[in-house]
Amino acid sequence: MKQVFSRPKSLKDVAFHFCPGCHHGIIHRLVAECIDAYDLREKTICAASVGCSVFMYDYFDIDVCESPHGRAAAVATGIKRALPECFVFTYQGDGDLAALGIAEGIHAANRGENITIVFVNNTVYGMTGGQMAPTTMLGQITTTSPMGREHLTEGYPIRMAEMVSMTEGTAFSARVAVNTPKNLMQAKKVLRKAFETQIRNEGFALVEFLSSCPTNWKMTVEQANERIREEMIPYFPLGIYKDKQPGSN
Repeated sequence: MKQVFSRPKSLKDVAFHFCPGCHHGIIHRLVAECIDAYDLREKTICAASVGCSVFMYDYFDIDVCESPHGRAAAVATGIKRALPECFVFTYQGDGDLAALGIAEGIHAANRGENITIVFVNNTVYGMTGGQMAPTTMLGQITTTSPMGREHLTEGYPIRMAEMVSMTEGTAFSARVAVNTPKNLMQAKKVLRKAFETQIRNEGFALVEFLSSCPTNWKMTVEQANERIREEMIPYFPLGIYKDKQPGSN
């Protein structure tokens, strides 16, 4: 019988440590599939962040550089400038990119650094105990917002894909989700376009993934996927927000 589905070569044959129902494993696979599709494994370097993705070097069969908390975009910038022939990407959560690293990310985008950012938004600090993040929804209960996020004191959830798209140096910015098969297939296409942006030396690219966190949301896997559909997508609409690639509208 012909094999039609297998592990990407860029992923090591080891089990993930992620909680049941977490979307990090799916997103890892999509990233690895893109690396394989463009034959980039031998020249790819990831600037990993601090967060649930901190052990990327255990899962990806590529070079991975661990970044200080929030500084992945700055580390990736240095790597790309020193080794312009390499494919360089970051993998960051909402606490890492939208909080501690928002300055590094926005300025890398504004400068048009030829790097790719994979941004995972699960509206909470996943690794450190479920604290409120910059993307936490209004009314969402976390360990540091036990009464729910209130806009008068904590402000509003930040829409990173839209914010990045407003910088002149950004070539590609989009938001996707992997909570349904249809959304997953679209996410794969969008991620490939982001990879192509760097391959063609067109500048900064970001793909935001809406992701579930059943453990910190205190939900079942099914409930978490429904939350993405019913609550997150209406506030964080899916789509491409900027595309400077040839032939784009």
